[in-house]
Amino acid sequence: MLPFPVSNSTLSTEHLADFLQKEYKFESKTNCKLLKTGISHTYLVTTESEKYIFRIYSLNWRTQSEILEEIRLINHLKANAIPVSYPIADPAGHYIKELNAPEGIRFGVLFSHARGAKALNYSADMHYKVGETIGKIHSLTENFKLERVTYTPEILLENCFDYFKLFLNPEQEEMVYMSDLKEILRNELQNADRYKIRSGAVHTDIWFDNMHFFGEDEVTIFDFDFCGNGMLCQDLGYYIMQLYNLEKDENQFNLKLESFLKGYESVTSLSEEEKRIIPFVSTSVYFFFLGIQCQRFDNWSNVFLNEIYLSRFINLVIKKWCDYNKIYVEDKVSKIS
Repeated sequence: MLPFPVSNSTLSTEHLADFLQKEYKFESKTNCKLLKTGISHTYLVTTESEKYIFRIYSLNWRTQSEILEEIRLINHLKANAIPVSYPIADPAGHYIKELNAPEGIRFGVLFSHARGAKALNYSADMHYKVGETIGKIHSLTENFKLERVTYTPEILLENCFDYFKLFLNPEQEEMVYMSDLKEILRNELQNADRYKIRSGAVHTDIWFDNMHFFGEDEVTIFDFDFCGNGMLCQDLGYYIMQLYNLEKDENQFNLKLESFLKGYESVTSLSEEEKRIIPFVSTSVYFFFLGIQCQRFDNWSNVFLNEIYLSRFINLVIKKWCDYNKIYVEDKVSKIS
């Protein structure tokens, strides 16, 4: 009997260890451990002396050219002493590996392991360091063009909204709210003064889950899978919105936010227009990632995503953030304090 076709598979860690040892000519025994499945699968690779991360992209998630652009961006940052997890080439100079998985050819890339660990809650001083690091990144990525997605209002808001309809009734209260909010956000993004907003290559997904901390002042940023072209301040907006959702004490939130922005502006300044647009672009990025969750239901989000989850996320995360920033759907008018 022929094997039944699959849409997604998890590759054997034992066989991956043998594969990587041969491909990268590791001299010592190589071990491989699955860290997480998801949009892509992440493995911890260890030898007697080193640790690495091996990412296997899901089938048809990224093209080879898109991955090479991600690699080009990271190598640009690494060459300028930015602390990032960077891609590692094999002895022949190749970065991308092709793996003949049951569902089809999947691509894999080996990355350096960022020393330290993740942290959910960290000091204002460390937030300063994160801001400083992002500022250094943006000083290098302003006007840096990638042959990848450009995060237009259509990409951030319109495309993802179609996926919401697969899970929520268009007449449901939360969907009516999101539909009205979408129009407000789109209007603000389209009418922003682009001459006063810096653009270039953006990470898009900078938050605690994509950073390792070591000691009192070292931060390493990784996972550039969603890198593309956009307003640089969208990286700040997403980080600030994450901080707001994680830090329940308002005084601590304000303290850490101030420290983060001071760190950023110690390297590069924010225009008043960028500061004004941050609440709108951050909410738009949340729209985008909520759409990704809906889009990848079959092989990632099905363990948690349902109508109740989406309703709670809209009310407790997006609406709460909008209320905090006085983005009022009821009046179809956005007000910033």
